[in-house]
Amino acid sequence: SDFVTLHVALTPETRGLIDRATVLRMRSGAVLVNASRGGIVDEAAVAASLRSGHLAGAGFDVFRDEPIAPDNPLLAAPNIVLTPHIGSASVSTRARMADLAVENLLAGLDGRPLPHCANGS
Repeated sequence: SDFVTLHVALTPETRGLIDRATVLRMRSGAVLVNASRGGIVDEAAVAASLRSGHLAGAGFDVFRDEPIAPDNPLLAAPNIVLTPHIGSASVSTRARMADLAVENLLAGLDGRPLPHCANGS
């Protein structure tokens, strides 16, 4: 693929999902976007692939350590857009998140199952 975008929860199965070997298997000139969780991607491998030109670009809204560490190799990598975990920060998404939280709160107070639960429990 020319673009790979990540939108998964951080679980034992997804931790380290995009490691150095996976990055190197990506098509030369591809773009990687991580909008899920920081522990999913080997950030040093992505930075190295950007420096070598293997990856054409990347976009990260999440990082292994947040706030991003000053020595994170992504900060010095070329062709990358970094945002501080604000990718969902539009007025409409924040309003919807508030609605979902209230629906869960009311259900929980009423002893009902939570209607919006990511882990199923």
